[in-house]
Parts: sequence; C-alpha cells; structure tokens
Amino acid sequence: MNAQERPPAVIAGVDGSPIAGAALAWAADTAARYGRQLRIVHGLGLPAVMGTLPSSERYQPGDEVREAGHALLSESAEHVRASHPELDVATVLASEDAPEVLLDEARHGDVIVVGSRGLGAVRAIMLGSVSLRTSSHAPCPVVVVPEAAPEPRGRLVVGVDGSESSRRALRFALEHALATDAEVVVVNSWEVPLPEDPTDGPSPHEEMFDRQSEEVVAGVLAEVIDDRTQALEISAVRMQADPVDALLEAGEGADLIVVGSRGRGGVRGLVMGSTSQGVLSRAHGPVAVLPPHSDD
Repeated sequence: MNAQERPPAVIAGVDGSPIAGAALAWAADTAARYGRQLRIVHGLGLPAVMGTLPSSERYQPGDEVREAGHALLSESAEHVRASHPELDVATVLASEDAPEVLLDEARHGDVIVVGSRGLGAVRAIMLGSVSLRTSSHAPCPVVVVPEAAPEPRGRLVVGVDGSESSRRALRFALEHALATDAEVVVVNSWEVPLPEDPTDGPSPHEEMFDRQSEEVVAGVLAEVIDDRTQALEISAVRMQADPVDALLEAGEGADLIVVGSRGRGGVRGLVMGSTSQGVLSRAHGPVAVLPPHSDD
C-alpha cells in the first residue's frame, strides 16, 4: 500500500532516551485505543551541512549506525508488542534527522507523539531547524509527552476562544475522549484590559467579559458537538486569567491538555501562538497541539 493511502496511524519517534520511551508508551496505548497502526520511527541524523551537496555526495550513515538504528527500532517494537500483542506495529528508519522523518512520515488523520526532550522535540519540531524544509508543516496533531506523565484519570482539558484553531482543538479532544472514555473540560478565560474597579463586586466590564465567555463556550460547543460526541461528559471552566495560567490550573493532573495553534504554516507554525508555546513550556503532563491544517 502506498504511504499516502494507508489508514491513519499513531507515529512515535524514538531515540533510546527514557523520555522518548515514555512517549512510545503513550503512543502505543493511544494506538490500541484508537484501533490504529503504531508506526515507530527513528532518524539517523543526516548532517544539515550536507543538504547543500548533490544527492550523490550526501552523507550516508555507516553500517554500524544503521545497525544500531535497526536494533533500536526492533527493541522498541518488541517492547510494545509485549504489552500490546494485538497492536499492528511498523518501523521506519531513515537517514534524515528525527524531526524531518516524523513530518515526512505523517499524513492527515495521523497523530505524532514525541517526548518533551527526546529527539529535541519541542525545539526541533516546534521551532524548526536548518535541516527541515521551510515550507513543510505538520498535517496532524502533535502530542508532546514528558517522562513523568501522570497516571490516567479519565479527564481531558481543552482551551477554546471561539477561533478556528480552538475548534480544531475541541474536535480532537472530543475524538480522544471517545477513544479513552474520558470527560472533557472546556476552558475559556479572559483578561480585562482596564484598571480594576475599586468598588466591591464585579465591574460592568468584568460582567461583559463573563457574558462573552459564556457565549463563546456555548457557541463552540454547539458548532463542534455531533451525534457521536453529544453523550460525552463535558463541563466548562471560565475564569478571568491569563489563558496559559487558566489551562495549566484546570489541566493539573489531567491526562491531556489540548490547544490549537494559529501558526501560518511551516514547522514554526506549531508554536507561533503564545498560548500553545506557554502551555508546552510549563505543563507537567502530555500536551496536544493542533497545527493549522491538522484536520483538513
């Protein structure tokens, strides 16, 4: 089957580090719940400087490097099959560096899973590097998993603000909740851009923002919820706070925090939004970022 025609998969990057191992475990659990193939990928790290040379002169990893890569993938696949014997597992070894392999391998409908430091995930994938094609962008959600992820509690947190990026985030959160039998907490926050009213009680400005927040949450839920997801347990948290602080507070101990991104495309687009960037840098648990074209 052509790679473009394969069914949606969960793609995990491995490099032998404990953090990448935690990401692989999360990816395997998710693939099993989704009923999807797990694709384990490893990049051998084509030096960026060689990208300017003709293809015939480009660096090719030696036999020892390739053997080590194959061994890592085999060990990773065996480890996954021991805990998920029913899972369809495929491995991918490529000469390029890990971020490029992950992005080249991904298709619409997939989920990329990486460790928060393994593979240099946040910096290399989210911020880009010289070896990546500047015009490329992740076509699917990217989940960043820390080494010490909390035990599952059946709760997902998703930030919404009425934008298309937050609708993408909510759609993904609802789909993940269906697969994991989790409740969904929808978070919306606002900041009053005026000096605090010295009188007791909420000011008219605060009441206005509160009403707008209620309308935003109700509107997004009405647009996104469908016949399949309407039976899910969904609650809303609305507060006057910085969006990052609000998501982190509501997401403490959650299985997953989901945020959208307003990036303009390209690899850097994954973290162009200050909210997604702030959550990624401060969250203690897994975070899913929905790039601009992740649900085309």
